[in-house]
Amino acid sequence: MPKKIYTIMVIPNITGKFRSFSIPSYLLKGIFFTSLILIGIAVFLFNHYIVMTENIYELKKLRKETREQAIEIQKFSQEIKNLGIKMTRLQTLDKKLRIITSLEKPKDKTTLVGIGGPTGSEFSDLNTVSENQQKEMIHLMQEELKQLKTDVSKQELSFLELEGFLRDQKSLLSSTPAIWPTRGWLTSTFGYRKSPFTGKREMHEGLDIATRLGTPIYATADGVVVKTGMDRYLGKYVEIDHGYGFVTKYGHNSRVLVRVGQKVKRWQKIATVGNTGRSTGSHVHYEVKVNGIPVNPLRYIID
Repeated sequence: MPKKIYTIMVIPNITGKFRSFSIPSYLLKGIFFTSLILIGIAVFLFNHYIVMTENIYELKKLRKETREQAIEIQKFSQEIKNLGIKMTRLQTLDKKLRIITSLEKPKDKTTLVGIGGPTGSEFSDLNTVSENQQKEMIHLMQEELKQLKTDVSKQELSFLELEGFLRDQKSLLSSTPAIWPTRGWLTSTFGYRKSPFTGKREMHEGLDIATRLGTPIYATADGVVVKTGMDRYLGKYVEIDHGYGFVTKYGHNSRVLVRVGQKVKRWQKIATVGNTGRSTGSHVHYEVKVNGIPVNPLRYIID
């Protein structure tokens, strides 16, 4: 059986010569099927390219979202850490206030738990953060938030207790000498010292605060003026009874601005600094007595 042959004629232009090619049928079929295969491969590769492009876009999008979430977790973690630091400061303040007020410790002796946990440093390379790492961080922060809520509730109750106590003790606190009577230089403290006049060792029952002549002297707590006058050693002086066993005395004044029986408030101007009595320069001699016993005024000064 003779083989089929196909003739292909090529006409370049109207005036050009005809060209013809004879191709066996089997070869033409081979070219046709090969073309189909190549077209199929091309279509497959094109579709694969489209899918890969979409996957790369999604991957970049997910990485961006993961990075943004990691940054948010870092910020959230730092906020929790800062809250923990503030809670620690509040706890310290609570302890100090209880010491100052001699208030008994609360029945619940559980102390605040320090806030630690994740700080965000685990995400130093944000591009490598896994979903599991993020879940673990979020879980840890949720646990810390629960602990913070518990600690805040306990601290709130503690401060409410302190508030009630301080409200009840307002009168006592306002009657406790707690400020400097004047601003200046502390030239002599409470206790034994060598006398500037006799050179002998003697007990100094107050503080000497040197400052300019005429500087205001203030009452260090609320009280009633019980004595004023002129003393051989203290010069012009003022004595105030604050109640609760507290009495203060201010000596060497140039002027006394209050009278016996007058009620005074803390920070009220009661005299001016002078150099009266036995004194080597302008200053105020400040004494505090508790139940008639001289005590170191520095124990009470908080301002």
